[in-house]
Amino acid sequence: MAIGTTSRAGGRGGRRRSRRSKLNAEINVTPLVDVMLVLLIVFMVAAPLLSVGVPVELPKTDAKSLPSETEPITITVDKDGKVFLQETEVSLDDIVTRLTAIAQNGYDERIYLRGDDASDYGSVMKVMARVNAAGYSNLGLVTDPISQ
Repeated sequence: MAIGTTSRAGGRGGRRRSRRSKLNAEINVTPLVDVMLVLLIVFMVAAPLLSVGVPVELPKTDAKSLPSETEPITITVDKDGKVFLQETEVSLDDIVTRLTAIAQNGYDERIYLRGDDASDYGSVMKVMARVNAAGYSNLGLVTDPISQ
């Protein structure tokens, strides 16, 4: 079986684009989708790492979040009963002196208390009493929302 080739006018061989056919002007969105999926995964992995302080398992509740314009003071009680002011471990007796020093600088914001779900209720209450003794009455308890 043989294949025949013919040349068109002017000695030009092969196929030519017809003058009637138009260029394909579609945008290929596949690279855009790939980039967006990679960014989504990066932000999903990075978001939990941005949480403040010591990792604790917070209790689940239906409570609504409190608005805050500045970064609040955070006190954390972990499951072993250790107390952290922001990210620094402090003793239970040292909390009053540190909070009193902060209060002398004119800091009159809400203090957020994060207690691990497995921590002892009494240790969280002792920290609350010490915060109150330091002169802070605006105290918020941090919880995680119940997933539905």
